[in-house]
Amino acid sequence: MKRSYFSHETAIIHKTAKVGKGTKIWHFSHIMQEAQLGDRCNLGQNVVISPKVQIGNGVKIQNNVSVYTGVICEDNVFLGPSMVFTNVINPRSFIVRKEEFKATYIEKGATIGANATIICGNRIGKYAMVGAGAVITKPVKPYALVVGNPAKQIGWVSKAGHRLEFDVGNIAICKESNETYSLKDEILTIL
Repeated sequence: MKRSYFSHETAIIHKTAKVGKGTKIWHFSHIMQEAQLGDRCNLGQNVVISPKVQIGNGVKIQNNVSVYTGVICEDNVFLGPSMVFTNVINPRSFIVRKEEFKATYIEKGATIGANATIICGNRIGKYAMVGAGAVITKPVKPYALVVGNPAKQIGWVSKAGHRLEFDVGNIAICKESNETYSLKDEILTIL
């Protein structure tokens, strides 16, 4: 039976993992048991997908990223090179805390920059942009632009990932898509 996805000869894919059509898995990556990868994903070199992780369609995971049990990524998420997920708040090598894994949820279209760290138990909102090197210690709103350690929101971005500049009526237009956005009570909506 012909596979509907590509995997480099050095990749390891557990027999119970599910890999979607058109997905590409590159050098030295490891997809563990019961992991689910959607269609048209691209996993760079040295990516680890832990047991039962759920990855949506069109997700791009750059080199040297480990996606641990408890992480869910919706469609079109971008995980930058060497970004880090955690799954236990207080890990100790001599105490097994697998029952204490905290879920981390990355919503549709969100981007996490290179070398960012996502502390477990947080939710990254749809189309949010997490800057390179940021440390996420609390939930991130949809379309929010966050940077720093600990990460703080410094603005808003469009679906296309451009920083939004608001007029006096709290209206902004994306310079690429021309979509119009409204900001009211710290909630961004597309008009």
